[in-house]
Amino acid sequence: MSAGRASEGAGCITWWGFSPARDLLHIGKSLGWEMNVLLVGSGDPRHILKTIAGLQDKQSVHIWVIENNMEVVARQLLLLYLALIPQDSMGINEKTEVFLEVFGNAEIRSQAEEVLQRVASQLSLSVTETMATHACLNTTLLKFKERDELDMIFKSWIQTRSSSPERPAPIMSKAWDYRVRQHLGTRYDSKKGCFDWDLTMKLHEKGCGVINRQQYMRWREQGLAFEMREGVYQITNPSLLSSRVFSQKGDKVAIRGYWGDIVSSPYLSFGIETDDKSLLKTQNGQPIKTAQDISFANLQGLFQSLSSRRGCPTTSQTYTDAEDDTSIRTVSIKGEMLKDLMYPNGISVTFLPLDSFHKLPEKQKYSQFFNTIYFSASFVHQLGPMMRQIAAPDAVLVVELAKYILDLNKEQEAGFAKKVEDIALEAGFEPWHEGTSNDVHAVFVQHIK
Repeated sequence: MSAGRASEGAGCITWWGFSPARDLLHIGKSLGWEMNVLLVGSGDPRHILKTIAGLQDKQSVHIWVIENNMEVVARQLLLLYLALIPQDSMGINEKTEVFLEVFGNAEIRSQAEEVLQRVASQLSLSVTETMATHACLNTTLLKFKERDELDMIFKSWIQTRSSSPERPAPIMSKAWDYRVRQHLGTRYDSKKGCFDWDLTMKLHEKGCGVINRQQYMRWREQGLAFEMREGVYQITNPSLLSSRVFSQKGDKVAIRGYWGDIVSSPYLSFGIETDDKSLLKTQNGQPIKTAQDISFANLQGLFQSLSSRRGCPTTSQTYTDAEDDTSIRTVSIKGEMLKDLMYPNGISVTFLPLDSFHKLPEKQKYSQFFNTIYFSASFVHQLGPMMRQIAAPDAVLVVELAKYILDLNKEQEAGFAKKVEDIALEAGFEPWHEGTSNDVHAVFVQHIK
């Protein structure tokens, strides 16, 4: 039985990943005190937050991010910015609620929209600077046209409502329904049965029993994954809108809409695993807590870890060297300062140009540079022998598998895992056989001849 058309459910843009957050520094071999991590196509900052949370006091990590779409980069910056808002500016409960709304809801409350627009205003200015405006978030290595595109995206988020004195047309609700209709086809009239099948026969069978039926069904029908407060969720979440190019009568036409996942759910990133086993207790065979509860608790823990590493901003200095990404300049916007964000000690996130992956081996800086390299399932085709040139001698390669891409059957899922192993072997990596690989992520280490 199939509840949809193959590949349509996952969409063509990755707003959230198809696997739980991982601490990438504690997979495979033990590493040193200063690490460089490369994320290729992770889609959201779940691994960044989880990895930061696992750092020891004297450890430091520089995370390098490559995506294939500036709209995904914009959302990563938005979510990381939200994570860096200090608790004395926004209470941790409110911060977590806003983060989850923006992360997983097609439509949000007015309170979340206000925060999103304030953040977009600050990011709009910061990405056009030629200096790193924050010690932890660096976009200066992006191309000028990419930073200009980011600026346009942030401004479009701000203008979503200001373009009309009245509440805008329900762009997202129509866009979401269009995707559901396209995905289900003739089965649209029995969509609730399709949704229930995907939950009980797929997600629950894969071990995601904490995903609550009522919450999942609401998300599948309306795109609302996280409703933690009584409120009106009717404002389009602009960070989940993007353009997709279609051919119409021989012409290329860009259509704005929702082109992300409508099947697997945003619960996978933070809501199906937890170190707090009390959140996984069951009663009469049913989980007491839901994936929403677990997402909330996990994020609060990650935010607390960030807060505990809070340091002081370094002295402002001119950004003169593209290889140096630690300089800072404070930018004032409507009385608010970027310096008010937390500056976690020993943590830096740099966004690289969209086409940079195959250019990294050409730069001496990145020769045998990365201690951990992560590839999402949708970027596996980028893996190749050039990996040997940028991987440190003790490097670990982590690849997301297709377990939670629900449009694939078991044979396709297994075939994908085999393909990943073959590509990794060709690239000079061999499976890590010490208990860290599983059916969610494959882990490899460099082959020693």
